[in-house]
Amino acid sequence: MTGILRLRAPSFWFRPPGFFSTLLSPLAYLVGQVAKARRKRPGWQASVPVLCVGNLTVGGTGKTTTVLDLIERLRQRGAVVHCLTRGYRGQAVKDHAPLRVDPVHHTAADVGDEPLLLAAAAPCWVSPDRAASARAAIAAGATCLIMDDGFQNPGLHKDFSFVLVDGAVGFGNRCVLPAGPLREPLSAGLAAANAVVITGEDLCGIQKSLSGRVPYPVLKAELQMEQSVTALRHEKVIAFAGLARPDKFFACLNENGVVPVKCIPFPDHHSFTPSDLAHISSLAAQYSARLVTTPKDAARLPDAFRQKISVVNVGLKWVEMEQLDSILDHLMEQIPRS
Repeated sequence: MTGILRLRAPSFWFRPPGFFSTLLSPLAYLVGQVAKARRKRPGWQASVPVLCVGNLTVGGTGKTTTVLDLIERLRQRGAVVHCLTRGYRGQAVKDHAPLRVDPVHHTAADVGDEPLLLAAAAPCWVSPDRAASARAAIAAGATCLIMDDGFQNPGLHKDFSFVLVDGAVGFGNRCVLPAGPLREPLSAGLAAANAVVITGEDLCGIQKSLSGRVPYPVLKAELQMEQSVTALRHEKVIAFAGLARPDKFFACLNENGVVPVKCIPFPDHHSFTPSDLAHISSLAAQYSARLVTTPKDAARLPDAFRQKISVVNVGLKWVEMEQLDSILDHLMEQIPRS
C-alpha cells in the first residue's frame, strides 16, 4: 500500500475527516487490523542493541537525516554501528538475501538512494528481511544496529524506537491508509514507541497533544542546512528535488537566504530520465542559474550530471540534548562486553 501511495499524498489526508476519508474507512479498518496483527508476531532477538528510526505516517519525516546523526553520536561513544534498511526499487536486492552496500560500485538503481547515503557513513545492509540483515551485520562485527524505517516490521526485535513526526503536518487527519496517512492506528503505534521526535517547527501542536498521553520523551529536532549554503545567497539558483515533501527543501533554502528563481518538484524517489535532465539543464541555461538539489536526489543522478550541480546537505539540531544523550548512553550499556 505505501508503495502505491509514494507519488503524491492526497490533500484530504491533511484536512479534518470528510467525504473521501469516510468512504475509504472500511478499507482503512482492514489495514489497521492487519497492522495490529503483525505487531503481535515476536521478532528475532539480536545479541546487540537495535535502535529503530521510523514513523507512523507515509512520507518524509527526516528519518535518513536522523539516522546519519545518530550514527555519528553512537560512533563517538565507541559503538561499531551498522545500518539496516529495506531500500527502494533496488535491482540488486534479490530473494531477500542481505546485501552489503558498496558505495563505490553500487548505484541508486542497484540499492536505492538512501542506502547509498547511509553506506557513506557506516556499513549498510539492504533486505526486506531485517532479521537476516541483522545476523549478517553482527557476523561482520556490528556492536549496534540502526534500522532506517521498519518500525512496523515485526521481523526484528527493537530495543529502542524513535518515532519521527513532521511538525508541519503531524499525523494528518489521524486516519489509517488509504483514508489517511497513518501506516497503523495511532494508539497502537504510539504504544510501541519509546520516544517521539518532532522534526521541524511544531505547527500542529504535537508536543502539547502528546503531553500526558505517552510515558516517554517527546523531543524536538530542527533541520538545518550546512553552512556552505550561504555561498549560494548571491547566485541565481534553480532548485529541484524528488522527495515526499520537496516543498520543505525549497522552503529551507528560502529560510537560509537562497531564493530560487524556479523550483522543480518531482515524485519521491524519482528516477531521473534523460528528458528530465535535458529540461533541467535548459532551464539553468535560460536563467543562467546554478542547479541545486538534495543528497538523496544527487545519488540518483548520473555521475557526469552530478558534477555540474550543487548539493546541499541537511543536518539536525536537537533541542533536548540531555534527554537524547541519556537515551544513547543507556543504549550503549546494552552492548555486550568482549
